[in-house]
Amino acid sequence: MKTIRTEEMNWQDIQEAIQKGYKTLVVAVGSIEQHGPHLPTITDTLIGDSLVNEIVKKIGNALQGPTIRIGCSKHHLSFPGTITLSTETFKAVVTDYAESVTKHGFENLVFIPSHGGNFVALEEVINDLKKKLTDVEIFGYTDLYGFLDILTSYSIEAGKTQEEAGAHAGENETSLMLALAEELVMKDRLIPGFIEKFTEKEVEIIFEKGMKALTDNGVLGDPRRASAKDGKIYFEKLADFLATEVSKMIN
Repeated sequence: MKTIRTEEMNWQDIQEAIQKGYKTLVVAVGSIEQHGPHLPTITDTLIGDSLVNEIVKKIGNALQGPTIRIGCSKHHLSFPGTITLSTETFKAVVTDYAESVTKHGFENLVFIPSHGGNFVALEEVINDLKKKLTDVEIFGYTDLYGFLDILTSYSIEAGKTQEEAGAHAGENETSLMLALAEELVMKDRLIPGFIEKFTEKEVEIIFEKGMKALTDNGVLGDPRRASAKDGKIYFEKLADFLATEVSKMIN
């Protein structure tokens, strides 16, 4: 096949691929939201889309569904450029997406969120869909703290601190963007934001009061030591990790 992205394929080729055994569809669930003064609002969507493309290549017999570009980003609304769906709308979008593709012969549908605000709502809607759609197996990687921990571990292995790595627009996310789309990173604006320990307590504060309760510039971490070299390593490790997780889900 020339592509594994269904949005770049015609319906006959998609049907033929499914008949040949490409019966798993993997979908990134991103966001359009602020990522500090140095990263573009497409950051989560671009990272998620790129990761899923690699995941699909690694697991085989799978296709990549169109990325859901807008997520649950209410806690970022005090920053211009952020677009959010309400939790109800987000769940409705995921539900309609799932109901659409399950009519075509896919046996597995896997959602991979790349934005922290999507994890809980995605887990809830997947649990609902599992009861509603019995002709397809529906999965998702919905361990937010596991996702943050694995990214932080990559930064620590590269000689960075947990505080630098951050949880939003910090060193590791900036490194990923330098590796994927360096032209979109404003390198003259790499300044730290919230650089204390980031725990479940801080997550609760953000979701309840918004990002500005912790950071005026929208950054959780310190992006100044970010590099494209480290970002490439992080990306490859994360793609391998998630591909392994997806393989466990569908097998």
